[in-house]
Amino acid sequence: MKKSIVTVCLYLCLLSSYASPQVDTLRIKQHLTAITKTPKHRNYQNVDQLNQTANYLISVLNQYTDSVTVQEYKVEGQVYKNVIASFGMEHPKRIIVGAHYDVCGNQEGADDNASGVVGLLELARLMKGQKLNHRVDLVSYTLEEPPYFRTDYMGSYVHAKSLADQKVDVYGMISLEMIGYFKEEKKSQTYPVGILSLLYGNRGNYITLVNKFGAGAFAKDFSRAFKKRDVINTKKFTGPPALPGIDFSDHLNYWKFGYSALMLTDTSFYRNKNYHEPTDTLETLDLTKMAKVIDGVYGTFLQL
Repeated sequence: MKKSIVTVCLYLCLLSSYASPQVDTLRIKQHLTAITKTPKHRNYQNVDQLNQTANYLISVLNQYTDSVTVQEYKVEGQVYKNVIASFGMEHPKRIIVGAHYDVCGNQEGADDNASGVVGLLELARLMKGQKLNHRVDLVSYTLEEPPYFRTDYMGSYVHAKSLADQKVDVYGMISLEMIGYFKEEKKSQTYPVGILSLLYGNRGNYITLVNKFGAGAFAKDFSRAFKKRDVINTKKFTGPPALPGIDFSDHLNYWKFGYSALMLTDTSFYRNKNYHEPTDTLETLDLTKMAKVIDGVYGTFLQL
């Protein structure tokens, strides 16, 4: 009898370890501190600071994969860098998960967008040694913010164009754009159109899957699988790209090249009033909910 009980307990423990990836909030905080608490702000004018941040990302990613590359390009005589970590390279079809590591102006940019980049670092740790059904490239972009937003100098434009030029078989792309700010208070969530509060509520306590109409197979598959995992309160929003906010991140450049892409976000300035302000610090973030978002992304990859 005792032997049977022990066997069952061991089985349940083993099953639990496979079912629930262990996203580490302590590690999240350490990465956020390293990226945001820097001598200079990581904007386009402080290229040395951007390079130091890129070097930090490279040093962490090298712990989890042998395939870390740097995509360099020049803007007005300065060299800027995308950092790419690849997993499951035996597969021809790939998924891109991207987040930008630069900030707008003189601010720490904890939610915008150190949160997304730290999401990439945790995904890398979780994927180390895992069997994947697709190749996954985790891409940390530079120059997402003004004055280069919506220009060909965005790191994501450079990366998306390189995939198109090489005719890479891309299943789809996910932009992790601000994934750490959550509020339970009433009226903590706003929308580009007020009537949306009737559908989605006025509490900023969820993560959003943002799609455009006709976003393609991957965007639909990922959104369906992510919601089904039910690890965090999740809303899916689909609308026209002209609606303010739908294309406000790196996924817009993958749309330009015909790839299926979506954005995973806490809705940015529609919730987080620290957006592009010096008050956007890690102390304002909910690391537990942020960890659940990352957990959801990782589990969805294993499921796709």
